[in-house]
Amino acid sequence: MPLSRELWPRVAQDKFGMAKEIEKAEEHLATAFERVQLARHPDRPHTLDFIERLFEDFTEIHGDRRFADDSAIVCGFARFHGMPALIVGHQKGRDTKQRQFRNFGMPKPEGYRKAIRAMKLAEKFERPIFTLIDTPGAYPGIDAEERGQAEAIAYNLREMAKLTVPVIVTVIGEGGSGGALAIGIGDQILMLENAIYSVISPEGCAAILWKDSGQAARAAEQLRLTAEDLHREEIVDQVIEEPDGGAHNSHDEAARLLEAALSTRFAESITHNLEDRLSRRYRKLRQMGKWETMSDKL
Repeated sequence: MPLSRELWPRVAQDKFGMAKEIEKAEEHLATAFERVQLARHPDRPHTLDFIERLFEDFTEIHGDRRFADDSAIVCGFARFHGMPALIVGHQKGRDTKQRQFRNFGMPKPEGYRKAIRAMKLAEKFERPIFTLIDTPGAYPGIDAEERGQAEAIAYNLREMAKLTVPVIVTVIGEGGSGGALAIGIGDQILMLENAIYSVISPEGCAAILWKDSGQAARAAEQLRLTAEDLHREEIVDQVIEEPDGGAHNSHDEAARLLEAALSTRFAESITHNLEDRLSRRYRKLRQMGKWETMSDKL
């Protein structure tokens, strides 16, 4: 994590000359846009990769019981360290055929309705819920809007905030706006080191602010979408380390690091009574609406 700017004056006076060493090390840290590229890496582990490595006896649930199934969202019951649990996550796909089948990880209303249907089943049977976020955003097509995309997302926000069972959320890749938030209301919110979470993509932001999507790197810095940024703002509870170079370099090691974090956070969540759990979850939701004015020019 980059050194806090408030500490630089003290470091500069360090008689051991550490300031230059720290500055040299910081030059090798990933920029915000490099994090974006790592979050989108084609070989990055997806939801099913983590399910295969972290959970046992996974049984998938299909359909929203209103319109259709949506393969952009995967839901199912499994065992985590022998304990029954529900897993919900976005799935992008690897090759062209899979990506088309998964709609590039962009859910339609039926995907979000399937997710909340599964979550209410988990609540009924008192099973904890683990969600894995990795989406560029909710599908913006006309058919999705006609079937109530905005309503489906809003409904999920409300219903997830009221669930009585522990909900642990992890952003494993891209966290794109409401498409991510619709399965992202939880007691604990975690992010992999090179994941991102933002109201808009850097390209979209640059196109709106400067009429030039080529300034995406500049927009990424201004959006403060990295795990470190969001942890600093107390939106995210924990940043999970990745293997050297990124999670795409070792799915097994990435899963091991995620498993350790989930185990710790879940053990903490089950110690909270219902009132505390719902209060914490509500505060996490409201924290995402925090804003501040920047004095520097964009």
